[in-house]
Amino acid sequence: MYVCICNGITDKQIRRAASAGASSVRDLQSELGVAAGCGSCHEHAAKILAEHHGTSLFEPVIYHPSPA
Repeated sequence: MYVCICNGITDKQIRRAASAGASSVRDLQSELGVAAGCGSCHEHAAKILAEHHGTSLFEPVIYHPSPA
């Protein structure tokens, strides 16, 4: 399936790049050109990377109040 229409990048190409070491959308931009045009594919590309690496797209924020 095409993820980045501007540059004709597929989900398979993103997964291959992830297997080769890409760990961020910035890496994908450098290697494939993903999200370098209109940017509408950025979120979908990030989801594919997160799924591939078994990580969460958004890391939880832990609040630690300062002592009074």
